[in-house]
Amino acid sequence: MHTAMTLRERYTEVMDRVARAARRAGRSPSDILVVAVTKYAEPDQIRDLMAAGHRDFGENKVQQLVQRSAMVGEFAERGRRFREAGATDLLFSPGAAAMARWHMIGRLQRNKVKKCVETARLIHSVDSLRLAEEIQTVALKREHPVDILLQINCSGEPSKAGLAIPAAPHVADLLGTMINVRLRGVMTMAPHGASESESRAVFERCRDCFEEMKRMGIGEDQHYENAGPGGFNILSMGMSGDFEAAIAEGANVVRVGSALFGEPAPDMDVSDDPEEREDD
Repeated sequence: MHTAMTLRERYTEVMDRVARAARRAGRSPSDILVVAVTKYAEPDQIRDLMAAGHRDFGENKVQQLVQRSAMVGEFAERGRRFREAGATDLLFSPGAAAMARWHMIGRLQRNKVKKCVETARLIHSVDSLRLAEEIQTVALKREHPVDILLQINCSGEPSKAGLAIPAAPHVADLLGTMINVRLRGVMTMAPHGASESESRAVFERCRDCFEEMKRMGIGEDQHYENAGPGGFNILSMGMSGDFEAAIAEGANVVRVGSALFGEPAPDMDVSDDPEEREDD
């Protein structure tokens, strides 16, 4: 199906599916944030999605995150030079780089935190207190706090990163003592190839844990000068194969890669990195 459709057509289709899933759940489509996972995207595809108005992009690896962010900055700089020369190109709109929001969605090594924090608007994959402490150390040198999500292993798979459900509320409570780390919510993933009912069960467990944390008052004391809006309100669940099930169970952030950009080429290296998880 993907090979017969253009990127714009796939983007429209995905956004329509998101809107329909939101309405079925009694919610507004505007309540759902779609993060376009660009792991296998070509630079021109990212550029085209930005031209279509999309602003949230996610990467699994810090090196690629930094490279893609710099690439978008080059797009904006090229646009500035075009405008100074009197040219008009809507793809190089003013402030394009500033409007792009980059999400770190893969496993994050502590020795790569500094580079990640410099680029990522939101880190989805904080799966331990030690990692959060490293982010806090780096964030102390910044003017604004670092926004993070706590990754929870709601499927119980040994191969998956994330905190066990019983441990998550306690760790979330400890994160509240960190001055420059702001816990915005939680993230989970369903097993690869799971049925809809299996995926929904995983998402339901994550939603229940999220709601329990809110009842505990997690995030209520997160007040930062000049930090801008944002409380404990993000439930990040669902990828290309199961985002509709995730929305049905309450997700307000979904991460979509192959449904937008198609499957990777047969000769592309898609092997898993043992240190940085390959997502969607």
